[in-house]
Amino acid sequence: MNAFRTLTATAMLAGACVAATPAWSQSKTIYIGMNGGPMEKAYTSQVLPMFEKANDTKVVVVPGTSSDILAKLLANRNHPQVHVAFLDDGVMARAVSLGVCEKLDDSAELKQLYPFARMKDDIGAGVQLGMTGIAYNKKLFAEKGWAPPTSWLDFADPKYKGKVVFQSASSSTFGLHGFLAMNRLWGGSETNVEPAFTKWASTVGPNVVEYIPNSAKISEMVQTGEAGLFPLTPTGVADLQDKGLPVAYVSPKEGPVLLLVDVCVVKNNPDDKLAQKLAQFLLSAPAQEKAAEAGKQIPTNRQAKMPASMQQSLGNIDELVHKVTVVDWEAINAHRAQWDTRWNQQIER
Repeated sequence: MNAFRTLTATAMLAGACVAATPAWSQSKTIYIGMNGGPMEKAYTSQVLPMFEKANDTKVVVVPGTSSDILAKLLANRNHPQVHVAFLDDGVMARAVSLGVCEKLDDSAELKQLYPFARMKDDIGAGVQLGMTGIAYNKKLFAEKGWAPPTSWLDFADPKYKGKVVFQSASSSTFGLHGFLAMNRLWGGSETNVEPAFTKWASTVGPNVVEYIPNSAKISEMVQTGEAGLFPLTPTGVADLQDKGLPVAYVSPKEGPVLLLVDVCVVKNNPDDKLAQKLAQFLLSAPAQEKAAEAGKQIPTNRQAKMPASMQQSLGNIDELVHKVTVVDWEAINAHRAQWDTRWNQQIER
């Protein structure tokens, strides 16, 4: 039917000898890589239509994990199919080091961001603010008479034996953040992870009921009562709450770990001007307000307003961001392969 309509329209235009190109044929298509699921739904339903209408452009989401998207960019680095990419900050650091991103154009939107959301030389910028902290099963805690957790070291409390679910540090940013947060409390750093690898087996390890590759299984494990305590972000907790699950988020007293989703304009993309324009739009207050409203995405633009329910749940964002721990992704990525091997052999064996 679509093909028939297209051919008919073409014939009619030709027969009428229309000299001017019709406006609808000038519309373009631009591709953006991002996580699927709730993020994709939020952006396609509320955010991207604003850009499409203003620019007579169709924005198509290419869904996938950050690692999947980076793999696509590397495989097609000379002729990329994706114009703009959303990548978790650790993967973005790798993308930048591998030369697949280009500098963002100077703009008013960049100046409105929290300073930590601007990458070095503006090669990319944070489009969503996340903070990996502690999530817990409120129903289970109430049944056990446990007070809400307060510290990263609660993961090592013996009373939680068999009730901790930990995402794999070799495949999940949440798991890696939790591992590094406790490593710091035990005297380590991103250049020295011996404390965590040495202490894990006698502290957190006995409490873990299962190591999972990502957070997809947490929903099921909360429902069965297996998951009592696990690392997660406020947005991740909100997604579970939207499913009716009895979970809550706690910002650890030592501070959560900063987790940014960064936006990158892909080098050698087919329409650089439009790609830069889309990136600026995504960093703007109006776009981030829509993302907060539709998907509980925490803004990185200081002028963006969040819905009242988010504001009440999170509290003062300016105060929160002063407490976050910022990890050194350059140091992490330099040793990540070794850590992954050691984690898989020593901890998840």
